Amino acid sequence: MAIKVKKKKKKKGLGGLGSRAGSGQEQSSRRPQKIEKTAPCMAACPNKTNIRKIITTIAQAEKKEKSYDQAYAEAWDILAEKNPFPSVCGRVCPHPCEEQCNRKAKDGAVAINSIERFIGDYALEHNLPLPGLSTEKRSEKIAVIGGGPAGFSCAYQLRRLGYPVTVFEAFPKAGGMLRYGIPDYRLPQDVLDAEIKRLTDMGIELKTNTVIGKDIDYHDLQKEYKAIFVGIGAHKGYTLGIEGEDAENVWTGTEFLNKINCGQTIDVGDNVYVIGGGDTAIDAARVCRRLGAEVTILYRRTRNEMPAIEEEIVGAEEEGVKFVFLAAPIAITKEGDKAVKMTCQKMELGEPDSSGRRRPVPIEGETFEVEMSTLIPAISQEPEFEGFENLREGRDWIKTDDSFKTKEENVFSGGDVLELGLVTIAIYQGRIAAYKIHEEITGEKIVGVDENVEHPVIKEDKILLDYYEEKMRHEAQKLEPSERLKSLEKEITETFTEQDCIDEAKRCFSCGSCFECGQCWSYCQDNAVVKPLKPGDTYTFKLEFCKGCDKCAENCPCGYIEMH
Repeated sequence: MAIKVKKKKKKKGLGGLGSRAGSGQEQSSRRPQKIEKTAPCMAACPNKTNIRKIITTIAQAEKKEKSYDQAYAEAWDILAEKNPFPSVCGRVCPHPCEEQCNRKAKDGAVAINSIERFIGDYALEHNLPLPGLSTEKRSEKIAVIGGGPAGFSCAYQLRRLGYPVTVFEAFPKAGGMLRYGIPDYRLPQDVLDAEIKRLTDMGIELKTNTVIGKDIDYHDLQKEYKAIFVGIGAHKGYTLGIEGEDAENVWTGTEFLNKINCGQTIDVGDNVYVIGGGDTAIDAARVCRRLGAEVTILYRRTRNEMPAIEEEIVGAEEEGVKFVFLAAPIAITKEGDKAVKMTCQKMELGEPDSSGRRRPVPIEGETFEVEMSTLIPAISQEPEFEGFENLREGRDWIKTDDSFKTKEENVFSGGDVLELGLVTIAIYQGRIAAYKIHEEITGEKIVGVDENVEHPVIKEDKILLDYYEEKMRHEAQKLEPSERLKSLEKEITETFTEQDCIDEAKRCFSCGSCFECGQCWSYCQDNAVVKPLKPGDTYTFKLEFCKGCDKCAENCPCGYIEMH
């Protein structure tokens, strides 16, 4: 689908019990209406992806007399309308959509993330193009600083609108934290390379090894380009702030993963300690296990408060990573240039802090020591603002308005440089910034792109769970832990087979949107519901025949029909 622009009552259950149908009964003034709702998976997606439409396109392929190849291509167009990195997101997104899936109330959430990955990989294998490139060629040049997910998302949408876009990347290769912060066993670099190549093939110019503020002056960019998007990410790891961490065998989590992903060989020894509870800490620990070390993660709260993706924590546990909770480092002992011991403070949980998690409080007088061959503090990270000091607003980093415009004229920003967040959040921010850049240049407002999330969200209490056949969730196949530890590059999780994808898509309830089940037609005794003649057409109402009995609404399993 091409981008469009525009100028400046709760159900009573199956069987219709208590309905008022029947000859001679008093008619109701209420009549059925088709009212589309927002599925909760769509509402939970940071990028507002039309998840329901993607999945039902596959699920209903046979009913609508389409081949599955046709269905995958259509699903790809819907998915790639907002996201140029489906194969990447299908591997690294923590899928908040699945947490809200109404099917959880029956037999488990639909495996949305695995379906996304299948579609993304299918598109790469079959060379499906990115959708909707405009035939209009605009003269206004746009600069994007940073070739991560936010920057490329912005560049992608602007290129689709016909703008010449250049992405300036400081590192030798583009990808940002996707390349330099996520290990290959989670995200193979050839997958990332393929999705980036598809973007450059559509005409996005990429200049790597180009540091703005060093190789090119930031103010010169402002003169040459109509607008600038800053998506420099957050590659600088926080330090512990304790004496001794300048030792040669102490690396921040981001520094360590950068070295590994750049192909450097690091001897971590046989006893590694990682500090932190986020994804970077988990990734660093699992990499060190693959390098042959015994690994312990030290975290100042409990497992329940760890912000890392649950699947990654479980993966670390399966691979033999040890955890010490309610402890924090307070001193490092060095021998020569190497750290050899660490003194740790025992903690307890106090009152909640600003994050909502309970604050760790030191237990007076209770410390312990550990020996180590390598120490990796992975407690957080921040952007490197050299050359962009004018955009930084203290500890708040870069601040923007709702359209991701900064305090500087014609300068926009998104991604981790605003606040550490999910890949899908960065993609959303880049997309919205692109729309706003286009609006400010032309006066044309992008409309109809996120219309699918403007309806009320339908929850499980409005779904007829008993209508749907019980079908257990398909899980993607994974390597056994012993096999995982043999390689840094071997991907842990496999892509769904085609049959897995089809079967899993058919588990979708199609919450809040008609899937042509025919329940309304079957239960109507007054011929007020008209069955479609062709596959893909919708059921319609002859309201002049309707007596307002409610049966169609009461027996609509997905909550699409309401009486008003």
